[in-house]
Amino acid sequence: MADEKLKQARQEWDEKTLSKALEKAPERMERFSTVSSMEIDRLYTPLDIEGHDYLVDEGFPGEYPYTRGVQATGYRGKLWTMRQFAGFGSAEDTNKRFHYLLEQGQTGLSVAFHTPTLMGRDSDDPRSMGEIGKCGVAIDSLKDMETLFEGIPLDKVTTSMTTNAPAAIIWSMYLVVAEKQGVSWDKLGGTIQNDILKEYIAQKTWIFPPRPSMRIITDIIDFATKNVPKWNTISISGYHIREAGATAAQELAFTIADGIAYVQACVDAGQNVDDFAPRLSYFWNSHNDFFEEVAKFRAARRMWARIMKERFGAKDSRSWLCRFHTQTAGCSLTAQQPMNNVVRTALQALAGVIGGTNSLHTNSLDETLALPTEESVTIALRTQQIIAEESGVANTVDPFGGSYFVEALTDKIEKEALAYIQKIDDFGGMIEAIEQGFPQKEIAEAAMVYQRQIDSVEKTIVGVNKYKADKERLIPILQISDELEKQKKQELGELRSTRDNVRVEKALAALKQAAEGTDNLLPHILEAVRAYATLGEMCDTLRGVFGEYHDPAYI
Repeated sequence: MADEKLKQARQEWDEKTLSKALEKAPERMERFSTVSSMEIDRLYTPLDIEGHDYLVDEGFPGEYPYTRGVQATGYRGKLWTMRQFAGFGSAEDTNKRFHYLLEQGQTGLSVAFHTPTLMGRDSDDPRSMGEIGKCGVAIDSLKDMETLFEGIPLDKVTTSMTTNAPAAIIWSMYLVVAEKQGVSWDKLGGTIQNDILKEYIAQKTWIFPPRPSMRIITDIIDFATKNVPKWNTISISGYHIREAGATAAQELAFTIADGIAYVQACVDAGQNVDDFAPRLSYFWNSHNDFFEEVAKFRAARRMWARIMKERFGAKDSRSWLCRFHTQTAGCSLTAQQPMNNVVRTALQALAGVIGGTNSLHTNSLDETLALPTEESVTIALRTQQIIAEESGVANTVDPFGGSYFVEALTDKIEKEALAYIQKIDDFGGMIEAIEQGFPQKEIAEAAMVYQRQIDSVEKTIVGVNKYKADKERLIPILQISDELEKQKKQELGELRSTRDNVRVEKALAALKQAAEGTDNLLPHILEAVRAYATLGEMCDTLRGVFGEYHDPAYI
């Protein structure tokens, strides 16, 4: 009866108030839509969330299905971790940046590695030429990792490391540094990205084919569950999927489908879901459309909780939690009028906070041009601190919960994402879908649609296709000297001539034998790391057993 009354009232509003307003001033566009081209209606009322059951669909913060947040008190008890991405040049350079950021109030470390490290190549590999330290820090061996964390007690900070194909090796280096500091592994907190499936879909920094890569990941999860219990073993990453051009719903769908694949692989390997699932985490992109992003984050929590409980039968409530890190959208930054990026980042960060992120990275204004300068990364960190301390948005939990628009948009994004997950299930799972190019094709088509909208000015990018400047302002950027390449080659030569090479060869032979068999690889990688085997040597050993992946599109 109440709904019928509301429908009648809405119709009267349309006929009387709205029609007069439209006659007087027509709307700016025929169709309004989100960044992802999801159509947005003129007005939202209770009719748009008809059939909603608050206790079933939203619930209370800290309770299933966690739509309103994983913590009962939100940020009233503890603010999100402020974790600025840092890594450039040498380990010494990045160590100085770490100390600077911690002094400025950053509450967690996040390491960016240069491309050769991500691809499992040492700095003196011919294929690494011209890339040393350019897009992250150069890490070749335990010696570099010791330098990277010099003066930083690893039991006092949490560290996130953005590494995927060589994640087992990079993480082992971190564990051995902790040993050398006298810190037991059960006191270590942090995250390794370790999400190889999104590499095949989007970022493309792979080494091994999908199936042996999944074996490495299940080995990491099993080892961490038994030995490093506070560590987040995977940061299942939608960020790079969105950066490649995916819509918000595609980011949500393909990322959660990756998560399903990892859980299933561990279960198939004989692991108990409630033993490892509490240490899985997610990593989302926060793009320009404020409400779409808030709705996406809320939908992610609800979807993951239901999938873990209903699909995998997880009984521990910690296994249902979608705990996530957020990074503002690098793909939204513009080289034109780069100061505008400060505003974009602030809005994106605000969406992440309103959406209930557990940790946050804010991009720097110059990151479309180079790695950030000290000044620009400070502005990015201050953006988070102003949101936390001055805006008031951290004073209540899920402040947009109950908004007719936000609840309807949350439902809409979830419905679209679940439809994609069903298609992936129909392929037989995410690996099979990747092998047939399904997510790659969907993302490419979405990226093409968005680019056409920009080209036609259907979507505005301020300073790019509208409100252009006659003269662009030049800003200082961080420069990485080519001398670092010579330095790294010299350091590697000295390392190989002074270490115990018999021990290295023995450790690499044991690693090869383990890869050929079924033993967990982590104890063997740790031994090779302790012997100061290089990352490239360990990856080459595994390449010899597992082979290398080649994208079918380029074969």
